Amino acid sequence: MIPGGESLSRKVGLRRKLNTFDVTGLVVGSIIGADIYIAAAIGARLVGPASLLVWLAAGIVAIIIALSFSHCAAMMPRVGGPYAYVKEVSGLFSGFIVGWGLFLAEWLSLAVFPVAFATYGAALFPDLGWGSGVPLKVAFMLLVFATNAFGIRAAGRFNDILTIAKLGPLLLVVVGGLALIGLHPGAALSNLTPFSKGGFGDFGQAFVLIFWAYAGFELSTLPSNEIDRPQKTIPRAMVIGMIIVAGFYLATNFVVVGVVDQTTLAHSKSPLLDAGSSIFGSVRGLSGVAFLVVGVGALVSILGADESGTIGTSRLAYAMSVDGLFPASFSRLAKRSQAPLAGLAIICSSALIASIVGGLTQLIATSVFLLAFAYLCTCVSALLLGKKFPEASSRLTGRRSIPVAGIVFSVFLMVLVDPKLVLLSAGLLLVGVPIYALFSPRRELHDLREAFLSKEAVLRRTYEQGDRFLAHPLRHFVWFVYRRRHQEMPFIVSDSVERPREGMGL
Repeated sequence: MIPGGESLSRKVGLRRKLNTFDVTGLVVGSIIGADIYIAAAIGARLVGPASLLVWLAAGIVAIIIALSFSHCAAMMPRVGGPYAYVKEVSGLFSGFIVGWGLFLAEWLSLAVFPVAFATYGAALFPDLGWGSGVPLKVAFMLLVFATNAFGIRAAGRFNDILTIAKLGPLLLVVVGGLALIGLHPGAALSNLTPFSKGGFGDFGQAFVLIFWAYAGFELSTLPSNEIDRPQKTIPRAMVIGMIIVAGFYLATNFVVVGVVDQTTLAHSKSPLLDAGSSIFGSVRGLSGVAFLVVGVGALVSILGADESGTIGTSRLAYAMSVDGLFPASFSRLAKRSQAPLAGLAIICSSALIASIVGGLTQLIATSVFLLAFAYLCTCVSALLLGKKFPEASSRLTGRRSIPVAGIVFSVFLMVLVDPKLVLLSAGLLLVGVPIYALFSPRRELHDLREAFLSKEAVLRRTYEQGDRFLAHPLRHFVWFVYRRRHQEMPFIVSDSVERPREGMGL
């Protein structure tokens, strides 16, 4: 539940320090989710099969920026996150603007999923005539709101069951697709020819849209005093984890572009459904079943992603409201459910409006610009923190070259975004200035730090990320490995009752 209500809440601690295996699992779990259903082959429509190279390049850029985050975590072991790093080197206002930018990026991502849900829903059930998909988007957001408002705990208990529905369809497509390509290499080669199309602008747009799928690595950065030999473990785990993620993404997209002809793919809004049809279309009795399994799996994953994203966004809004940096409505809890119904309603309704007004690519590109802004500020902070903590910085590999490369790549990402969307993003960032001026004098930042940036909060948030979306099977794999080694898991997880705070209103 949202912090501050009287509810059962996970309390997470550590039995021992995290090793490379543990942190690698956190990196992978923080990134892989329902994004693959949205971003799969999104670049192929712009640049053809050459999008595979874009996926590889975006992964390399993400690794460089992620390493800059790891440098910050190693030098500042007390807390994590762009808000804390920027605040340390530039003050409270700068930290707030970066935090505001991250909040906007998360909110825009919430608006992406209704669009994707409507797209897959219309493709799965074309005879229902959903038209523009607005009814599906409305129904989707109402379900997300209801689940967060009344059924957060109950929804979590179904996570194991839903794992099959989330992961199964992707495995079906990848394994079946690789088998089909192996049996009919000539057809696959034909689908991969010509390998490249489009100009520099198309490659730039594809890079921005594909990079969005790699976002989330910043969530895996823990305070370094919780990690064994952090100066070596964090960078190593970041690189290994990002390679695993990139390999998963490349395999999925290779299958899609290998089994679907380029003409179909260029007009496809649901590439994984088209891939499933191409793979199993000739198998009697499996075509319809596979199409339904992949489509339902996409809908379940997209719903789970938005539901969990709404929980995280509402928690951040709640914490900032309790601190006095947001209106009191975001932290006003319902008596029975102890959920911030007004705040959830504002977040869900505004995300719904954005999903209706904006298209999929516009929403993703705007979110990437805001993320790149936060990444840029973090990479600059990594350089400045090196001057404040020279002893810790001296033990880091590439303590200057990596943040500088991260700065260059972050600026590169921002430049690639459409100028109109850059202006929109800048306008949204500027909205944070009057919000800060209006609310910041009323409270100190103690509650925000405790609710969102304390060691226990960071541990809980990072651990719970592994329960979401397609990352959940990885959690069971990690448990299996530790059981085989006859070792206990590093995390301590228990339920505790949180009592309401006094004076939550402004």
